[in-house]
Amino acid sequence: MEIVELSQRPDLLEEGVDYFWRQWGNEINFDFYNDCIRHSLRPENPLPKFYLALEDSAIIGSYALLVNDINSRQDLLPWFACLYVAPEWRGRRLGFELQGHAIQEARQKGYSQLYLSSDLDNYYEKNGWRYFAQCYGPGGGEIKVYQRATNSNEPSGEGIKR
Repeated sequence: MEIVELSQRPDLLEEGVDYFWRQWGNEINFDFYNDCIRHSLRPENPLPKFYLALEDSAIIGSYALLVNDINSRQDLLPWFACLYVAPEWRGRRLGFELQGHAIQEARQKGYSQLYLSSDLDNYYEKNGWRYFAQCYGPGGGEIKVYQRATNSNEPSGEGIKR
């Protein structure tokens, strides 16, 4: 498996935008994903960045590092978001590998902490994430926020063999 950042592989831009939108979007917000991802390609901006997991040039997963994950905690960054592993590739710890890659990327960009919002229970905790706080989405609902040190020796999926 190879993990690539879209600004390093502009040949994957169209397919990458479509992939993120199909996993996380809906019938009315393609332009949101397209605009966000296209503007992430600027090399002078450390965030946002979008990543694809490839196996034999096929996209099998994704994640993003964002300035904000559309929630009330505008003071926190970066955010780990858009984690997705294609169903036929699940059960191989690829989600942990993608998290490990994100932690390394955030560390290389100079961030000591990484955040995520999720309604999953006992998934991210298995990889060293800790509950941090509650925040609110634009619709007013509560969202759990998790935090992960980027320099920690906690499990991160790094070095996992398939």
